[in-house]
Amino acid sequence: MRVLVTGGAGFIGSAVVRHLVRDRGYEVLNIDALTYAGNLASLRDVEDSPLYSFLKADICDRAAMAGAIAAFAPARIMHLAAESHVDRSITGAADFIQTNVVGTFTLLETARAYWTGLEGQRKSAFRFLHVSTDEVYGSLGDQGLFSETTPYDPSSPYSASKASSDHLAKAWHRTYGLPVIISNCSNNYGPFHFPEKLIPLTILNALAGAKVPVYGTGDNVRDWLFVDDHARALDLIAARGRAGETYNVGGRNERRNIDVVRRICQVLDDLMPAGAPREALIEFVTDRPGHDARYAIDAGKLEAELGWRAREDFDSGIEKTVRWYVDNEWWWQPLRARYDGQRLGLAAGDGA
Repeated sequence: MRVLVTGGAGFIGSAVVRHLVRDRGYEVLNIDALTYAGNLASLRDVEDSPLYSFLKADICDRAAMAGAIAAFAPARIMHLAAESHVDRSITGAADFIQTNVVGTFTLLETARAYWTGLEGQRKSAFRFLHVSTDEVYGSLGDQGLFSETTPYDPSSPYSASKASSDHLAKAWHRTYGLPVIISNCSNNYGPFHFPEKLIPLTILNALAGAKVPVYGTGDNVRDWLFVDDHARALDLIAARGRAGETYNVGGRNERRNIDVVRRICQVLDDLMPAGAPREALIEFVTDRPGHDARYAIDAGKLEAELGWRAREDFDSGIEKTVRWYVDNEWWWQPLRARYDGQRLGLAAGDGA
């Protein structure tokens, strides 16, 4: 089995690559442009495997994509390459449009050209998995869950760019017959997560005795999904999902942001007691512009059709995650030298 993974040096992408190579024994080509969040150190466990290869390239480079696909001849393409941080999209939307929209278009076109040239079983078995986010659905109230038929209502430049790429993927299936599958996931967390996101930022700031910022009142709710559970789901969807379908992937672990932060502080206090409870480091800061109130995924279709189940609940997953950051300073320390927790994504005129 040959699988081409785009964005395989990123947080979710590296988890997918590790799973495919280490647990499934697949031959994997990882294509990544190695922008700020791409980190080959996340693939240390598989970098010497004869099943793994890497190509530094931009998914917007059509010639590079066409050449790589033709040379590697994948049975599946798993497309995870994306600009992914909402805060960065607020102040730098152009990169998100270029990578997430133009890049996805380029990859769909090169994949279509490759697929058209296949014959027989190779053509019928080929799949293109487009990996997306629950943020395309917008914001929920206190009740209800996102399903695969929830109308799109993106709030940020990031989610709008991902919604655009989802629509392109669906159109390439409907118009050209390209066997595309789309997945939309809830918030991921776990090892190798770039330290600008809530959970790793909280862990590392709390370890350093620095202030732990919480947007607004901390009442925004997210459904948390352990990244290794997500990697297994994506492998399953690519292998057994139906072409043209969408599958939502969620952990059924809704938590308010403030409760996530407090739980991290408690786990750290148990592992490495400090002079005072780390909860005292929490600092409420100006809310993110357009901050969605609540996300929650109904993963029933994935569970019923493909038999997937999350193995980690939030308490088990967050303890594993905190322990990993405590034990793996080699990975995150160089990143903290580049990004030390400064606030991102403030609109013009906002205060700190």
